[in-house]
Amino acid sequence: MSITQTNQTAELTDEQRAVLLATRISDQFTGAVEVLTVELGRRLGLYDIVATGPLSADTLAAKAGIARRYAEEWLDQQAAAGFVDVVETDFRTGERTFVLSPARVAVLADHDSLAFVGALGSLLLGVAQTLPAVAEAYTAGTGVDYGEFGDELRFGLSATNKPAYLHLARSWVESAGLADRLDRGGVIVDAGCGEGWSSIALATAFPNARVVAIDLDEESAEIARRHVEAAGLSARIQVLHGNAADTDLLRRVAGDDVVLVTVFEALHDMGEPIAALTGFHDLLADGGAVLVADHVQEDAMPSPAERVERSQYAMSVLHCLPATWAESDRVVNGTVLRVGTLQRWVREAGFAGAEHLPALEHPMWRFYSVGK
Repeated sequence: MSITQTNQTAELTDEQRAVLLATRISDQFTGAVEVLTVELGRRLGLYDIVATGPLSADTLAAKAGIARRYAEEWLDQQAAAGFVDVVETDFRTGERTFVLSPARVAVLADHDSLAFVGALGSLLLGVAQTLPAVAEAYTAGTGVDYGEFGDELRFGLSATNKPAYLHLARSWVESAGLADRLDRGGVIVDAGCGEGWSSIALATAFPNARVVAIDLDEESAEIARRHVEAAGLSARIQVLHGNAADTDLLRRVAGDDVVLVTVFEALHDMGEPIAALTGFHDLLADGGAVLVADHVQEDAMPSPAERVERSQYAMSVLHCLPATWAESDRVVNGTVLRVGTLQRWVREAGFAGAEHLPALEHPMWRFYSVGK
């Protein structure tokens, strides 16, 4: 919110402020349920079919194997939301023909597109269905294990981040100054690898390097192994189920030629981040570095915050804080990792500091190189 907007709000009456807040929350409810209709379309493969259009509700129903009345209502709702376009209406029968534009295909149907956000509904379901357990944890002063958030959250995070990994991983490593070295070989440790797309992207970008991937969530590690095998990279990517702070485990598997440790959207979730960073410092060969990508945020807490930081705090309340607490109650950071906290962590781990890489632009992440 700008200073002008803040001043304008300050001049409102309490009744006017109440109306504005009620309207805002009502609008957010509209957005949330529309995101769930996107998830419905993704699950049923409806966007893939509409992308072949133009088509009618009859055609969608037949191709998707769903009831015609459901197809009609979903298409009308998608048009009302502005996600698909009505290109023709038969005024005798009322039959409408719908189309999904190429730009909307990139956002809703192409899972490898950098614009793809069609899995956010799955992410929303993951935190929504776990809310009762989170409420209990708030009362008990305990955590909620990552696994309890289930496949919905796993898939939502994985599918949302996958395009950036596949398209941009090499450029991120180049900005850290280690691409030439990894082109010749060496080992990459991918800490907090999730379902493995970051590891696959790194191994693809650096065919002479070996990747050791590790994740604390056993199911994520198993899914990552399946993805690695499907990609034909099992010979160069080893996926471990374990804690990234377990230096002995990583040393046994990775050896002495670790050029790079990557921590993509995971450091803020670690229950022992300083221990993990200390282990990375010990693992790295001379001249190696840790490449950290974590959420964009202001250097100090803004109130009110802009959209991105608001979403981070909401996810922290609903997921990151309770999931981290379940791992350890020593450092329960939450989603928002401010630069001052990061710098303190890396220095306590034995590094000189974290260098921000401003050339790397990402709508949600900020990148740091932490050199040994």
